[in-house]
Amino acid sequence: MRAWSVPEIPSLPVVGPPVALHDTSTGATVTTSPEGAARLYVCGITPYDATHLGHAATYVAFDLLNRAWRSAGYDVTFVENVTDVDDPLLERATKVNVDWVELAERETELFRHDMTALRVIPPDHYVGAVESIPLAVELIQRLEAAGATYRVESDVYYSVSADPAFGAVSGYDRDTMLRLFAERGGDPERPGKRDPLDCVLWRGEREGEPSWESPFGPGRPGWHVECTAIAQRYLGGAFDVQGGGSDLVFPHHEMCAGHAQVAAPVPFAQVYSHAGMVAYDGEKMSKSLGNLVFVSALRNSDVDPMGIRLALLRHHYRSDWEWTDAELWDAVDTVATWRKAISLGAGAPATPVVEEVLAALADDLDAPRATAAVDAWVAATLGTDGLADTSDPDAAVLMLGVLDAALGLSL
Repeated sequence: MRAWSVPEIPSLPVVGPPVALHDTSTGATVTTSPEGAARLYVCGITPYDATHLGHAATYVAFDLLNRAWRSAGYDVTFVENVTDVDDPLLERATKVNVDWVELAERETELFRHDMTALRVIPPDHYVGAVESIPLAVELIQRLEAAGATYRVESDVYYSVSADPAFGAVSGYDRDTMLRLFAERGGDPERPGKRDPLDCVLWRGEREGEPSWESPFGPGRPGWHVECTAIAQRYLGGAFDVQGGGSDLVFPHHEMCAGHAQVAAPVPFAQVYSHAGMVAYDGEKMSKSLGNLVFVSALRNSDVDPMGIRLALLRHHYRSDWEWTDAELWDAVDTVATWRKAISLGAGAPATPVVEEVLAALADDLDAPRATAAVDAWVAATLGTDGLADTSDPDAAVLMLGVLDAALGLSL
């Protein structure tokens, strides 16, 4: 599948420090130590609707990780999927009377435009669920050979008991797992399952749904096995970081880890990193509640995409927070003020700011700390707090470089 265009990323005269990241599975902040290229997998969209600010916050967060690794001198191999066949997509297509393939292609293309506008570095491998079906079939066969599968009617299920480490990613107790499994697409009440938490690997053909031939009969893969198969194919085992929103901790990332670890005796990922949820009108943004703020709608209203990105960066990626119009307009005004300071050419000493921005992002992607350092430089350059400081003739060049390379803000 085609990704989107790669933004030009300037080189910096300063090498960033090693990148530390909070690991959900241990609750600790760990320093990543890639061997060769840093390997990152981020779970992508199910393209049944446009990109909302909750999606954007997650992809901007892991774009910061991509940039922090690059600033630290690493090449990065970045993989992202598109769940271009799944129940929510099929349900939406039926509801609006649009072919599901057409709907998926349309919304994926809109996502590409949104990511381009927000200057998110595209994945090296952007892989759709449909095109990865052969990978999923092969992985299911390996799980079958390991004795980790069974059938309920025409469906093939994964037995969570096959993985002794099941539960290690989330750390949730069983009651919490059961509740979240039911809320997030699972079927704990289905008769015939060995364990209510067992998840579907292959969904047998249903009338009116797309299906593909397989050794298990016609049907389509389950959601979790798709991501596992894609990640293993393009990143191998024990890759550096598995990323996504915090709503993916369970069951999605827990199941992905189990599939991988049963099929091969190595961990799925070394670090599991999760972005917080973005609310609007007091509730997490979701299609069911109808409280979505779309990136494309803001762009079509001539809102500066750099203002949108800065509004996201002002919140730590792991925090849950609420989007407001006031924060957006304040970020748009701030971008204009930053541009004014940079337009002077000379300014307050910039090298310490570059170092502080890189250090902040290497410290669990602390974008609020990084943007505060830029705010302080702008105030000193414009003389907001007194006499203007224009002692560094190269300040604008350095600031433009670090804003773009590290924070993804092209001013």
